[in-house]
Amino acid sequence: MALGSDDKKDESAVTSGARFVTSTLGNTVGGLTNTVGGVVGAAGRGVGETLEGATGGAAKPLSDGLTSLTGGVENATGSLSKGVKDAGQLKK
Repeated sequence: MALGSDDKKDESAVTSGARFVTSTLGNTVGGLTNTVGGVVGAAGRGVGETLEGATGGAAKPLSDGLTSLTGGVENATGSLSKGVKDAGQLKK
């Protein structure tokens, strides 16, 4: 088969199909990752505030450490989520 407009159409259809599948998967995985990170971050902040409030500030170092740790997880999953979504859209 000679190279012609039909080959370009086929290539375009294959690329479009791959883009749709990877975009759907990327957005799904990215969204779930982002959700998990948000839940971990919010839970860490909530537990940290509870510890600090319940101990009258005596557990502030522990509270701050927990908040920082879970905030780091939240930020890391946010970055990972963006990368997965970008990969799903075939971005470099």
